[in-house]
Amino acid sequence: MSKEPSISFLLGDFQALDQFHPTIDRPFFNVSLWGHFERSMTSLSRGAFVPHEFQFVEGKLPLSLWNSVIFGIMTYYVVIFGGQSLLRDTKPLTLNFLVKVHNLFLTILSFILFVLMTEQVIPMIIKKGIVYSVCDPEAWTQPLVTLYYLNYIVKFIEFIDTVFLVLKHKKLTFLHTYHHGATALLCFTQLIGKTAVSWVPIVLNLGVHVVMYWYYFLCANGIKVPWKAWVTRFQIVQFILDVAFIYFVAYQKFTSVFFPQLSTYKNCSGTISAICIGSGIITSYLFLFIGFYIHAYRKNARKGVKKTYKKGKVHPKTI
Repeated sequence: MSKEPSISFLLGDFQALDQFHPTIDRPFFNVSLWGHFERSMTSLSRGAFVPHEFQFVEGKLPLSLWNSVIFGIMTYYVVIFGGQSLLRDTKPLTLNFLVKVHNLFLTILSFILFVLMTEQVIPMIIKKGIVYSVCDPEAWTQPLVTLYYLNYIVKFIEFIDTVFLVLKHKKLTFLHTYHHGATALLCFTQLIGKTAVSWVPIVLNLGVHVVMYWYYFLCANGIKVPWKAWVTRFQIVQFILDVAFIYFVAYQKFTSVFFPQLSTYKNCSGTISAICIGSGIITSYLFLFIGFYIHAYRKNARKGVKKTYKKGKVHPKTI
């Protein structure tokens, strides 16, 4: 005859679980993700990269000067468009295994950066408020800058997306090629401009990229995914939120500098040029992705309705 578990045994289980109770400073199961990241990167790099010692200094790091950034982006365009022309008469490559590895790698990397940044931002918002987190110079913290730079470098790794498309003889759209180059430029300008609001578009973008690259990974494995349109919807929602926060910061910045009597908050962190470039690029993304969504999904949906309506299967107003 089995014995019922004792009360003390059950209490012991609850006490063991209690150590994983989220706190303000450790929102993910009371685990210091930054601490684990710190130890892992220090060990893997054999002390060459210690996250808490990292400082973004222009000219001292890869891709930290305007000339190197412009050269890198221009090289991307030369390679993809030049490659597309040179490979026109060749057979397309499959590259299925490499595509799987690439998409899985970016899914995992995006997720790691997402949770690390979220761990930094949540305590700041709870303790200081959302306006502080996007405006105050003190919100430009060393851990976040470290993660911003790593995210920036990842943007150049993502150029491989387009290289695969070229090698597979896939069509290159303006949205795809513009988005990749402009995002690398965007991340660089916000780093040198020290815009505290940077975490908003970066965290949202990383979250979307976890879903997007996972979707690409599933497709590369031949798995049919019915929520393709939702990836674009998530991107549009991301840009709407980005624009709302960035325009708020832009308003506070311009009024505090040029019209102090209209300002409701002190001078927001970030240079005017960085805020202008960020506002312009993110706004262009919003319009381009909305246009893409309408063209790719709404118009196709209408075409499908017309076809079925002609066959007498369904009335268009029922869709």
